[in-house]
Amino acid sequence: MTITLLTILAYLFGAIPFGLLVAKSRGVNIREHGSGNIGATNVFRVVGKSWGVFTMILDALKGFIPAFFFPMFGNVEPVYGVLFGFMAIIGHTFPIYLKFKGGKGVATSAGMLLGVAPVAIGVGLFVFIITVVTSRYVSLASILAAIAVGIAVWFEGDKVLVVKVAISIMSFLVIWLHRANIKRLMNGTENRFGKKKEPAA
Repeated sequence: MTITLLTILAYLFGAIPFGLLVAKSRGVNIREHGSGNIGATNVFRVVGKSWGVFTMILDALKGFIPAFFFPMFGNVEPVYGVLFGFMAIIGHTFPIYLKFKGGKGVATSAGMLLGVAPVAIGVGLFVFIITVVTSRYVSLASILAAIAVGIAVWFEGDKVLVVKVAISIMSFLVIWLHRANIKRLMNGTENRFGKKKEPAA
């Protein structure tokens, strides 16, 4: 019963649309501007840098808190942090509050990984930063970081199989949610970071 309750709470917590709320506090309906995405990248571009970073931190906490703290709250094995963190990602991506139309889960996934697989998130963050600096494509950086994380976790010897499989699934989900960006990258129509009409990652 405790695990079921925490799983539901993780989803509901992850579904809180911080990007929408932050933008609304500044008088902006983020779904009507930029790419229309509620994620931190769109907030960064439309509302401002500081508010975008603030949204990114809040979205990351949506993944970190369930993954790291919920097992303690429920007095269950730490491995359940993967389940709780994954449900938070699902909540962010398919929020019940917004008719299941949410963000792409990059920041929330990073937060979840920080709670259960810090080495893998370190690798992913390195790949993300290098890709953004060299290409200025946030979407490409997110995709490559997801791939890097999905591979890196298999080299963490202290992680049980279920954790590795769950994180690999999460990485695939992030890539799948960027399928429109992948098409634009292949067609050469994806905008680079810093341009006003850059699609959200």
